Amino acid sequence: MHEMKHGELKSGRSGKKVTNPKQAIAIGLSEAREEGAKVPTPPSEKSTRGRKSSSGRGKKSSHSRS
Repeated sequence: MHEMKHGELKSGRSGKKVTNPKQAIAIGLSEAREEGAKVPTPPSEKSTRGRKSSSGRGKKSSHSRS
């Protein structure tokens, strides 16, 4: 975050300046993992998908009109 505010944080291949705070945090956590620091693992896709599909809203009815 400190590096982002000073305009020193660059993104991956493109090397563009990072302006999004969430992206800056993600880059910082990624770098910390590479160095071997104890950082929580990123959320898996399975856990996020399960919550969205569990609600019964928005389903189309199977009734056909004649």
